[in-house]
Amino acid sequence: MIHAFVGPTLPRSEPLLAAPGVRVWPPVRHGDLFDAAIRGGDTAVIIDGVYHQAPALRHKEILAAMGRGVRVIGAASIGALRAAELAPFGMLGVGSIYTAYARGEIHGDDEVAVGQAPDGEWDALTWPLVNLRHIVGLGRTAGVLGGERAAGLLAALRTVYYPQRTTAAVRAVCRRQDEMQFAEWVAEQRGQDRYFGDLKRADALAAVRAALDGWSPQAGIGAPLWETTHFRRWSNAFARRSVGGLDLSTEDRLVYQQVFDPGFRERWAAYLERCSLHPGSGPGLPLSERLAQVTGGDLPADRVFHPAVDLRDGPTVALLLEGETEADRQAIARYAAALAEARRSRPGFSVAAVRDDLTRGLLLRVWQCAEQCFDAEASARGLVCGARAVEAAKRLVPGLLDEMSATTERTEAASGR
Repeated sequence: MIHAFVGPTLPRSEPLLAAPGVRVWPPVRHGDLFDAAIRGGDTAVIIDGVYHQAPALRHKEILAAMGRGVRVIGAASIGALRAAELAPFGMLGVGSIYTAYARGEIHGDDEVAVGQAPDGEWDALTWPLVNLRHIVGLGRTAGVLGGERAAGLLAALRTVYYPQRTTAAVRAVCRRQDEMQFAEWVAEQRGQDRYFGDLKRADALAAVRAALDGWSPQAGIGAPLWETTHFRRWSNAFARRSVGGLDLSTEDRLVYQQVFDPGFRERWAAYLERCSLHPGSGPGLPLSERLAQVTGGDLPADRVFHPAVDLRDGPTVALLLEGETEADRQAIARYAAALAEARRSRPGFSVAAVRDDLTRGLLLRVWQCAEQCFDAEASARGLVCGARAVEAAKRLVPGLLDEMSATTERTEAASGR
């Protein structure tokens, strides 16, 4: 399967994108390459991406995708940028824009950036600088511009902020530079060929053709260079699975069990034992022996060992969610919907903005533990400490408050009868 991430550079109606085995995605953003639909042996063609209005695709996400056997091609826009940076690791760059970045002839995101329509159609509203540079060069070749005039015009165009570099703005710059003959020549050429001078489009089509031709990387990824603390957080945050007809965040499912299931303490203890017997490096030891080596056995294991959880690992997820019920999954879906509604209906709302004292009070109520035992209870549930538990549980607060309010209303209604 070929996964093409395109937006302003190529319309979805482009015939080449309708070829068998091609799936068209919106412009790529942070987290998209974690999607379970993108599997080893597939090819991801990265052309367009977002980076102003949403988090951009990280380099380590591309490295991780290549590490699990996904071929990655980049061209034209953010794809060309990332390919120029990751070519030594096996990402293929295609086209003249990629080549210019790789050679250091152009620099900066603004070379390929365009303003995009906000309605989901992803149409380009402005001119990318790489296209303008190319067209100015074509004007020199055609004798419409001289060398010094071309350099002056390009410098003036470059001063226009990319989301304001509209056709009207380009004409205004040409008028100010006394280059209206060039502007009229460009308009005439584009009247004959709507894609005249569109370097990004040409490179994007070349990248899709490379994927359709079955390109294979020359060298694979060696050591897992992407495995960092930040990457683990990203991969866990984007881990999802369809269970019983519900599309659920695996991280939400884990936090729900940690908060609401008293039996999770035993599962966390079993997870610590498994980590001790099967460490990533070094010899395996029973947890009691490892604990005796470190502390002499004076502290419980959960207060000493805090292994990172990889929610991409099937056995780990199966162990930690062993006690999950269908009712739990339904509740998780409700809580996710409540959080989404809070974000939609309250401008500026974020999980981080949920009050610490409110969350802490709700956890103490759910766990039925004394204040002085809060840290120990959180640790036994795999949440490390009370402060970490509060941060993890904030995503549940809107849903929990909704349920508590509904329960109160039912109780009052029953009392009234």
